[in-house]
Amino acid sequence: MSENINLMKVMQTKFQKLSKGQKIIAQYIMKNYDKAAFMTAAKLGEVVGVSESTVVRFAITVGYKGYPQLQKQLQEMVRTKLTTVQRIEMSSDYTNQASVLKTILKSDIENIRGTIEEIDSSAFEQAVRAIIEAKSIYIIGLRSSNTLSEFLGFYLNFVRDNVHVVTYTIGDIFEQLFRIGKDDLVIGITFPRYSTRTLKAFEYAKSRGANTIAITDSILSPLCANADYTLIAKSNMESFVDSIVAPMSLLNALIVAVGIKQKHNISDSFAKLEDIWNKYNIFSADKDE
Repeated sequence: MSENINLMKVMQTKFQKLSKGQKIIAQYIMKNYDKAAFMTAAKLGEVVGVSESTVVRFAITVGYKGYPQLQKQLQEMVRTKLTTVQRIEMSSDYTNQASVLKTILKSDIENIRGTIEEIDSSAFEQAVRAIIEAKSIYIIGLRSSNTLSEFLGFYLNFVRDNVHVVTYTIGDIFEQLFRIGKDDLVIGITFPRYSTRTLKAFEYAKSRGANTIAITDSILSPLCANADYTLIAKSNMESFVDSIVAPMSLLNALIVAVGIKQKHNISDSFAKLEDIWNKYNIFSADKDE
C-alpha cells in the first residue's frame, strides 16, 4: 500500500465489510491511533478484546502485507505530532518498576534490530569517506540530540582536526556556520520531534555548498531533504524520554570506521594524549593517591 494513501479513509471505506472483531480494531485505531502506533499486534488485541491473529488479519484486509507494515505507517503518522503530555500518557501502561525495566530494554533492543535492518551500508561507507576528506566538520544536534552531537564531536576530535560542535552559546548557531564552504562537511542529528533550528541550519549549510550527512530516524524525516548521505537509526519509545541507544550505537560504528581508516593518525594522537594524561594525572590510578 502506498504511504500516500490515507489510512483513516481506507478504514472508513472498508468498515462495513470488516468482521465484528476487525470493526472494533478499526474504531480503536481511528480514535487512538497515537497509542495504537506503538502497540504490538498482541498488545492491541489485548486492549480491544480480540485475538492477535484477528489484528494480523485486519492489517491484511485493509491492504497491508502484515501488521508490521500497518504499524510502521501509523508510527510515521504520529511520530512528529506527539506532544510530551501524550507521550507521558502512553507510558502509563507500565504498571511496576520491573515492567518499566524490561519494557524499555526490550524497546531499545528492537530499535537496534530495526537499525541493523534499515541501515544503508553504501551510505555508511560514503559518510565515513566524507568525514575523512572534509576540510572542516560541523556537527549540529540540538535539544535531546545535543548529547549525541557532543559525543560524536568528542571522539572525532581525537581522530582529526577542525571538528566543531554547533550549539547554543552566546551567539546564534548561524554565526557559527557562516564560514562554511564547499570543502566542509555538516553532520545534522535530529529525531522526533524534529528540531526546527537544526533543520534550518542544515538547510543553510547545504545552500553554502557543504557536503551533508543526516542522522535521523526515517527517510521521511525532513532532515533528509538536504542530505547527501542519510544514516537511519531507530528511536521508537513509548515514553516522554527519547531513546538514543540505537543512534549512539550508530555513532560508535561511525567513529570506529573512521578510526580504522585513520589508524596511523590516531596512534600518534593518542600517544601524545597519554603523555598529557599521565603528566597531569587526568585519570585515577588503581591505588589510592
